[in-house]
Amino acid sequence: MHKVTLIPGDGIGPEVINSCVSVIKATGVRIKFERVDAGASVLEREGTPLPEIVLESIRRNRVALKGPITTPVGSGFRSVNVALRQKLDLYACIRPARSFEGIPSRYRNIDLIVVRENTQGLYSGIERYRNKEKTEAEAIRLITKSACERIIKFAFDYASKEGRKKVTAIHKANILKFTDGIFLEVARDVAENYPEIEFEDRIVDNMCMQLVTKPENYEILVTTNLFGDIISDLCAGLVGGLGVAPGANIGDNIAVFEPVHGSAPKYAGKDRANPTATILSGVMMLKHLGEEKYAGMILDSLSRVLKEGKVLTYDLGGSAKTSEFTEYLISEIFSEDK
Repeated sequence: MHKVTLIPGDGIGPEVINSCVSVIKATGVRIKFERVDAGASVLEREGTPLPEIVLESIRRNRVALKGPITTPVGSGFRSVNVALRQKLDLYACIRPARSFEGIPSRYRNIDLIVVRENTQGLYSGIERYRNKEKTEAEAIRLITKSACERIIKFAFDYASKEGRKKVTAIHKANILKFTDGIFLEVARDVAENYPEIEFEDRIVDNMCMQLVTKPENYEILVTTNLFGDIISDLCAGLVGGLGVAPGANIGDNIAVFEPVHGSAPKYAGKDRANPTATILSGVMMLKHLGEEKYAGMILDSLSRVLKEGKVLTYDLGGSAKTSEFTEYLISEIFSEDK
């Protein structure tokens, strides 16, 4: 029996998480979910958007499934997502972008994985105002050799595990000569230890152009925090949008799985949200737990439902509610099981 921390999140979070949990339970896999709450919904009650009980639960169970959490823009509390990654040292963010038949897109047969450093860069939270009037501000972009080494090694190890043949390091070392200079130097050094895997590097702006002109040339992309955040959204756009973009945040002993998209509060409670990204995050979680059989059941059934196109949510060109999509997918899982 696996024990997994369950964080419903804000906005559409509870709806897509409930969908994912229902689908996972339909496979028959033995998982016990321990629910804890974080985000804007608990701020008033607890005085913090990230209560210590949440961190304690994740540390105890070592695996968590999390819905999107609202981050205020410009003011208010800092990102709960960033705080989780930093407090639990979840240094590797994995964001696959995979094409599914039936999902509208300009591209076909995309199968990319973005590996993003999760704890440093411009998301380190080191910033300050430069004057009393608060009309000038600065942020420090922190990059260390040790953090570069572990994320790049993680990317190569992940490539080996997933049977990938190529790793591309993305940087801006032509301009950011010290910070990205460290990243690029380390990438080249680490690559020498993996002679069976092709290695190359790309400047980030050129990489963006390459991804929209010939994405089939790339497999594993490894980069720093901000670049990884932007590029992973670009890659999601290649395969149909954030509604089909899963994610995982992984450390040495703890892993948190979550969709890439935000909490979309204006759609909360309307039974309209697309749960696919969260369900795919659940598939990643099952694989992490060693439950390949059940992960395959969900992925195969989901692929059939998307290809068939009869029951799709509004963002995928259909009219199905979240609950209707979930029920139909579960019926496909039971059909496959028989």
